Amino acid sequence: MDHHDRPARAVLIAVTPCPKPADYDASVRKAGGAPWVPVIGADDPDGVLARADGLLLTGGDDVDPALFGAAPHSTYEPAEPGRDAYEIALVRRALAARVPVLAICRGLQVLNVAAGGTLIQDIPSECRTDVNHSGPSSAALAHAVEVVPGSHLDAMLERSAGSGAVMVNSRHHQAIDVLGQGLVVTARAPDGIIEGVEGPGPAFCVGVQWHPESFHRTREFDGVFAAFIDACAERRRL
Repeated sequence: MDHHDRPARAVLIAVTPCPKPADYDASVRKAGGAPWVPVIGADDPDGVLARADGLLLTGGDDVDPALFGAAPHSTYEPAEPGRDAYEIALVRRALAARVPVLAICRGLQVLNVAAGGTLIQDIPSECRTDVNHSGPSSAALAHAVEVVPGSHLDAMLERSAGSGAVMVNSRHHQAIDVLGQGLVVTARAPDGIIEGVEGPGPAFCVGVQWHPESFHRTREFDGVFAAFIDACAERRRL
């Protein structure tokens, strides 16, 4: 078999380490990618992005408020040691190199902090809202989000009305406060909490506050992962 007959290498996605990786793994594989979890302290960020075709920032515990100039709230639950600095280094390098980025829940918050933004540390105590942002786990729908028409996120979502609101799950007590430099809001909850952002320019950079990976069995958000993997495959061909 000559090199023209060899199967193409699968699109390799660097998936940041998190306590519950199974749904991320399944969602990436379903969309045609090959997930790879780099090891904090062993796989340096430059090496990760030299190898990977895309970066998936996953959910988890809270981003250290010192990284955006705040004292910790009483509800602060730190992430695994070294995770904050590692993910911020990864996403900054990915954006600079135009490596596609998909940021989910905590990942959205990391993306915002890496871009110079700040976070609401605890929605229930800092915001007046009747929206349940800390809903049950898995794929239980919690509230609607209104998606900006014409955004990249809008094009990824399949819904009967063709545009506007979509129902999502919700498992977070933190959220974006001051938006990071260069980011654009693409979705909000009914109380105004930011639920989606995207980066400027042609490179794929999309963040959502909910957990689309939880729906890989029921397919509601397959379009998000399909668009991400397509962008990663396209970048590799360039």
